[in-house]
Amino acid sequence: MIITYIRPDKNFDSVHEQLQHINSYAISHDMSIDEELIDHLSQNKRLSQRQNVTSFLQPKENATLLIYDTWVLSTNMEDLVQMFSCLMKNNFQVHFIKQSVVMSRESNPMLICGLIDQLRQTIQDDAKKVIGRPKGSKSNSKFDKYVNEILSFIKEKKSVSEMARLLGVSRSSLKDFIESRELKQVAFGSLLPQPVEDAENQVINTITCPD
Repeated sequence: MIITYIRPDKNFDSVHEQLQHINSYAISHDMSIDEELIDHLSQNKRLSQRQNVTSFLQPKENATLLIYDTWVLSTNMEDLVQMFSCLMKNNFQVHFIKQSVVMSRESNPMLICGLIDQLRQTIQDDAKKVIGRPKGSKSNSKFDKYVNEILSFIKEKKSVSEMARLLGVSRSSLKDFIESRELKQVAFGSLLPQPVEDAENQVINTITCPD
């Protein structure tokens, strides 16, 4: 089973941006996504308060999980370690799209340390704590919740007018959304991620130690 987990955070990437990367990655790796959770409830809650997430993940032993980046799981280091531990205990394969690496029980422990340390550095980097959207990112849209349906419609070669009628939304607004999000390119795989050479070592080499 292949599943995806998307969690918006105002200081990181939007739902649309995460979905864009995940769908492009799935296309490039010939993966068919069986189930997804777009988590608008968690925000920055502790793991103990995120029952929607734990109930989504816990029954899915041996699954392949696609997420955009480490922070999607949690920006709390204690919760992140617990999530990593539970995912490994349940024999998940976790694909981190941004880093182009896969974490599993067989992974080099230094890879796991590198992923955790990358997040630690991001949290501690004052330059990345600016309130609001990251430079170059797009704001959330009311159409974000329809992204997967829109992608399916595009692949079926439905017209924008037909999509708007099926979704019960404005044709002009939907057309603007599709163009601004480059969803036609995502649907047909023309925004495929570039392969990263020696991705695991690149992650490991980002680890910083005190002087």
